[in-house]
Amino acid sequence: MKISVVIPTMNEEESIGEVMDEVNMALSGREYEVLIVDTKSTDKTREIARSKGAKVIDEPRRGYGRAYKTGFEAAEGDIIATLDADCTYPANKIPEMLVMIEKEGYEFVTTNRLSNISKDAMSAVHRFGNWTLKTTANVLFNIRLKDSQSGMWVFKKSALRHLHLTSDGMPLSEEIKIEAMKKDLRCAEVPITLRPRKGEAKISSWGDGWKNFTFLFKKRFGMV
Repeated sequence: MKISVVIPTMNEEESIGEVMDEVNMALSGREYEVLIVDTKSTDKTREIARSKGAKVIDEPRRGYGRAYKTGFEAAEGDIIATLDADCTYPANKIPEMLVMIEKEGYEFVTTNRLSNISKDAMSAVHRFGNWTLKTTANVLFNIRLKDSQSGMWVFKKSALRHLHLTSDGMPLSEEIKIEAMKKDLRCAEVPITLRPRKGEAKISSWGDGWKNFTFLFKKRFGMV
């Protein structure tokens, strides 16, 4: 099976080379592609990514969810894997998750960052925010997630036809997990180590946190 690794970027020259190296090492010997979905980077992100073998897709519309949707549409692989471009997620975990898809029959595998957080990778405020969002999602949708906000997933591309993804922003991360679980896909959640990010943070802790929180209620009560 061919693997498509989708990575959104916006000015990630400090880290994208290292992320690409990790992906290339993790998937050595496999048929795969890396799709960099870039939103108006003004640094050397695109050049570095291309030099490491990635295909760069221009997506001028802002939005975390929008970038992923664009990447999903362009993906040629039978299986899609996602990563952030800031080195926080361990690409060397992808092969283990692929085994779960290819050998064990899972359709959607997400990750739990909160089980093992490296020093300085997440503040106490962020931990509390993640706990609040996870708990709210579990209560509203009657699911069992340990981490509703993780951005590292591996899933069958064919699963997308079952998922109604409405968000073009950060809430896509929680929405895709809720959809996978509520649509009765065979899902799993595996622990990973969250590492400190490299480069400038692109999210607003309070602003994006509030959007994610309110989105859960909007989705639960059919307002999106």
